Amino acid sequence: MMTLGLAAAPLSAQLPRPKLLVVISVDQLSADLFAEYRQHFTGGLKRMSEGVVFPSGYQSHAATETCPGHSTILTGSRPYRTGIIANDWLDQSIAREDKTVYCSEDVTVPGSTSRNYTVSARHLLVPTLGERMKAANPASRSVSVSVKDRAAVMMGGHKVDQLWWWNGRDFVTMAGQPAPDAAVAAFRASLAAQLAKAREPMPVPALCESRNRAVPIGGGKTVGTDRFGREAGNMGRFRASPESDAATLALASGLIDSMKLGRGTATDIIAIGQSATDYIGHSYGTAGVEMCINLLALDRELGAFFDTLDRSGVDYAVALTADHGGIDLPERSRIQGAPDAQRVDGRLDVKAVGEQIGRELKLKGRVLLAQGADLYVERSVPRKRRAKVLQRAAALLRQSPLVEQVLVGSEIVATPQPTRPPETWSLAERARASYMPGRSGDLIVVLKQRVNPVADPSRGYVTTHGSFWDYDRRVPILFWWKGVQSFEQPLGVETVDIMPTLASLISLPVPRAEIDGKCLDLVAGEGTNCP
Repeated sequence: MMTLGLAAAPLSAQLPRPKLLVVISVDQLSADLFAEYRQHFTGGLKRMSEGVVFPSGYQSHAATETCPGHSTILTGSRPYRTGIIANDWLDQSIAREDKTVYCSEDVTVPGSTSRNYTVSARHLLVPTLGERMKAANPASRSVSVSVKDRAAVMMGGHKVDQLWWWNGRDFVTMAGQPAPDAAVAAFRASLAAQLAKAREPMPVPALCESRNRAVPIGGGKTVGTDRFGREAGNMGRFRASPESDAATLALASGLIDSMKLGRGTATDIIAIGQSATDYIGHSYGTAGVEMCINLLALDRELGAFFDTLDRSGVDYAVALTADHGGIDLPERSRIQGAPDAQRVDGRLDVKAVGEQIGRELKLKGRVLLAQGADLYVERSVPRKRRAKVLQRAAALLRQSPLVEQVLVGSEIVATPQPTRPPETWSLAERARASYMPGRSGDLIVVLKQRVNPVADPSRGYVTTHGSFWDYDRRVPILFWWKGVQSFEQPLGVETVDIMPTLASLISLPVPRAEIDGKCLDLVAGEGTNCP
């Protein structure tokens, strides 16, 4: 970064020479949430806020879901290139009855389904930073841990020394992985003992008191007063609570210590997925006491984790970001000054649209298949009729007052990959960044802003993400290392910029043509870390 009239420390004093890269993704930590709580952080998130701060980072693509978002962080590539265009997509060509494909599954395993699957990185089409580090120096070690398998896999990639996630009962790894490190057995035993005991509800910090009020959402269900008490053995309550993030950090800390990460001849990397914020956002919304308790707990736990790293003497650098943002539940948003917040309802009925087209064109059987915002023409529809089906479906869907736009796949593909700042992209450019022919839908439905796709919150999740809009796209991107000279750049950057930036800190060349990201200048004064 160039400066005028400012005395700057020498470049060598400003840049880290880390032996360990620590990359943390806080699932569903939107830029809005980070800004709301930033002044109240006192632990690890405060430390990250005092480093190099890009408050307007962007998961720039349209498919703002967990798997696509995590696939961008350590590959430097947008989802159209990583191949991870959604959490789930449809593949009508696969032999099994279940045509839904989960992003982190191996569809070739006999008897598998998208819900009963074997975890795999086979759908990820590009290497991660850890894989590039190992290719450059086989002595480099790569570790990835998370509650979510898709977070651990997408940040770790295809070649990982230790890969762990929570399967609903225990932290597990995939077949064919290296033998578990010695730290894992002790961690699993300790966690099992912890889960066998009940957990008392967490106290409500003073900051959270104003958010501690019940919000009715239908069917006799309310949110806004949960404090994460847990019955003995209740694994679901463990997952959607600060307790699961603390466990993931404990596992990461144990692996760093046992494997002596950062103490070998080569630089090592550990990716840590903190998933609780997402589960809590889905289950309770983003503006209640639950999220407040969670973020303050996350701040404390990250602070303790960094303190442990400090005591180890390892020279480390940290990057922290999120896989996507999120929005609060409409019922509370309407109470708090957003009267246009609403849920999808019968005014958007994809099944009825498909049936109408079938009658009009005299087509038998199903015409349209839906997977989230992606709509696919049923493969039995004759090829010569497909264009008419798409044209008619787009026209009918655009009539819904809940729909902003319907994008046709062929038009998305014809849109050039955007090169302008991510905050300026058109809807078609956002779609292009996560569109892959053969995996993505034939049509993409764009809901209007503040329209929540969760129709019935009384049955499960109360809100979700996945939209084209900035409340789901904007996330913080933070860098910290010992001795960092702090500055803040409010202009938009992308999460795909994280990988080449970290690569620059360890002098790892990455061919520009292989990625979409660019190196971010982390130097507060004259000079740059970027090649």
